[in-house]
Amino acid sequence: MPEKKLEELPGVGPATAEKLRDAGYTDLMSIAVESPKTLAEVCEIGESTAVKIIAAAKQAADVGGFETGDQVLERRKNIHKLTSCSKAFDELMGGGFESQAIAEFYGEFGSGKTQICFQLAVNATMPEEKGGLGGEVVVIDTENTFRPERIVQMATALDLDPIETLQKIHVARAFNSHHQMLLVEKATELARDKPVKLMVVDSLTAHFRAEYIGRGALAERQQSLNKHMHDLLRFADLNNSVIAVTNQVAAKPDAFFGDPTRPIGGHIVGHTATFRIYLRKSKGGKRIARLIDSPNLPEAEVVITISEEGVRD
Repeated sequence: MPEKKLEELPGVGPATAEKLRDAGYTDLMSIAVESPKTLAEVCEIGESTAVKIIAAAKQAADVGGFETGDQVLERRKNIHKLTSCSKAFDELMGGGFESQAIAEFYGEFGSGKTQICFQLAVNATMPEEKGGLGGEVVVIDTENTFRPERIVQMATALDLDPIETLQKIHVARAFNSHHQMLLVEKATELARDKPVKLMVVDSLTAHFRAEYIGRGALAERQQSLNKHMHDLLRFADLNNSVIAVTNQVAAKPDAFFGDPTRPIGGHIVGHTATFRIYLRKSKGGKRIARLIDSPNLPEAEVVITISEEGVRD
């Protein structure tokens, strides 16, 4: 059966349908799994109307049914893998970085988090047969760390046209946590016109950490961070994109500050990130990348180098 159009749902006129599409709700399933409160805010409608629209979308999209494992396996054939330019790192990640998933890189200052994100940004613009995604990239830069000169170096090392590569990377500086969250919405708008196959958030937690200070603000911080992570996941699902985020670690190794290898953001970030990779420095430009958490891969580590050319074995 052909899927119903948004306008065919009760309570959805042309204006509401337009607002839904503008907010990234292009199919019935995305409406069916949304909360009435969010839908009401996005479309500027009453919550009771939103409840009716969601109920109708659930019925039309046949939500709530179970799938068999082989159907899920078949659906996962649409997932793409993005190379890191290191064979060992790709093997650690089960063949590369998965689309429709969040990869979180955490480690102390200088451990190579941003450099790996630069490399992924360059690689995502390459054709699929070369391990790329044949698409464009969105970078949400929260700490003013984006350097086009570095992209030029990495692109040149791969025999890519550096200017062409830079033209496919869309950078926005986020000035606070609200702006950071808003930029994900802006990226959704951009993805309607351009094939955005990678989104980088560097760093995920810096603004949240600076703005929500003290135990009293912790609950509010975690709620905002939770929404932000789920917006990123939704973007990944809608656009079959890879999401790469960087994260900081706890400050000092003592009883009060906790484990220095513990990433910021607590369980919210931990549960929502699909893959967690801990990076640490080693001798002579080498870095050790340890896969800490993954739904289907074993915990293991590899040694990579970060040189002028970029990430290599």
